[in-house]
Amino acid sequence: MSDRAGVDEQLRTTLTQEGFTGRVESTLTERLGRPLDARLANVGRLLWFDTVTGLNGDNTCAGCHSPTNGFGDSQPIAIGIGNNGVVGPNRAGPRNMRRAPMVINNAFFPSLMWNGRFAALSGDPFDNGAGFVFPDPEGMSLSSEPHLLVAQAFIPPTERTEVTGFEFVGDNDAIRAEVARRLNDVAEYRRLFGQVFPGVRAGGPIGFGMFARAIAEFEFSLTFANAPIDRFARGDHKALTASEKRGALLFFGEAGCSSCHSVSGGSSEMFTDFRAHAIAVPQLVPRETNNQFDGPAANEDFGLGQLTGLESDRYAFRTPSLRNVAVEAAFMHDGAFTSLRAAVVHHLDAAASLRSYDPSANGLPADLAGPLGPIAPVLGALDPLLRPVALTPGQVDDLVAFVEHGLLDPRARPERLHGLVPKALPSGRPPLTFEFDR
Repeated sequence: MSDRAGVDEQLRTTLTQEGFTGRVESTLTERLGRPLDARLANVGRLLWFDTVTGLNGDNTCAGCHSPTNGFGDSQPIAIGIGNNGVVGPNRAGPRNMRRAPMVINNAFFPSLMWNGRFAALSGDPFDNGAGFVFPDPEGMSLSSEPHLLVAQAFIPPTERTEVTGFEFVGDNDAIRAEVARRLNDVAEYRRLFGQVFPGVRAGGPIGFGMFARAIAEFEFSLTFANAPIDRFARGDHKALTASEKRGALLFFGEAGCSSCHSVSGGSSEMFTDFRAHAIAVPQLVPRETNNQFDGPAANEDFGLGQLTGLESDRYAFRTPSLRNVAVEAAFMHDGAFTSLRAAVVHHLDAAASLRSYDPSANGLPADLAGPLGPIAPVLGALDPLLRPVALTPGQVDDLVAFVEHGLLDPRARPERLHGLVPKALPSGRPPLTFEFDR
């Protein structure tokens, strides 16, 4: 048996043992119980880019979840309200607390957000039987929605630092009512929603729940899970390069990556266990922020501990999916690393990486290159799963090649997503400016 055939057999066996089929994308229709509604997804696409639903008037979903970066953040830490209308490297304005995650493949995620604060209690986002849980004031009130993404879409328009701003007076329900009022004032949105909802076509109002369904339908359409690793698992052994195959074996073996970035069971082959882990990420503190950071000096992010109030949960963040990470602008919950290789290397000895971390050496914007938050408590919380791993430079090259190229669906590339940006918006408002040159 040749070396190449031996590696192929070893990787094929490993994927079988992991339960990885490379076919998760094909299960979407069955799990939804229906085909995608192209007209509703298109309404959601237009809403995604239209600032009419952002009560501050200057941001929308695409401002933080941009097609320039796989519908993830173009910044290390998100910039919401008070921005300059640019989406890309030159975006400016006061920052939020964390990086906005990619929404590609979110249809399969049983928990959302960096601290997992939106979750399907069944462990299945397609199953609302056990309810969907959100922080107060929503709690379990959105559990009747058909999918976690539909329920989640009720939240972003109410976020003050992201899109709402601080001038509008009213609670979350009042904010949603105002969003719906704005949509009903736009004749083109009434026409578009009327194509999908008979009640609107008959003269009834656009309800906020319709907005949520449209946003979720667009996200369902952003299911891109046909990467080289998927094609290899389905029998195309030429889909991965020799280096990527060696990297895959390291990923599932010696490097220990799959202990958190798993593909088995409830992971839905998303390369994440959807659990929270403390991995000693450097704590970046923006020079100007709209958010209130944690700790006595307001220079920490307690992560899951914010949600539970438990000191033992501090600095733990949900494992991100590694699918399509090659198109992201930065990595970790606060974008502390702007190079995928640096992010991978951090995992190999997280404690040493944190101790030696230098913001100025990681390509960060100037407003994020100031003093870090405390290091000692972060080191004390380090998850024991992140044991130091000694790899040769060549092995690191292979591991990075697998994560960067072996997990990338070509449809997630910016040049493929450019066409989703509307040339004009139904509200007549000017679109944001997207910087597609990376």
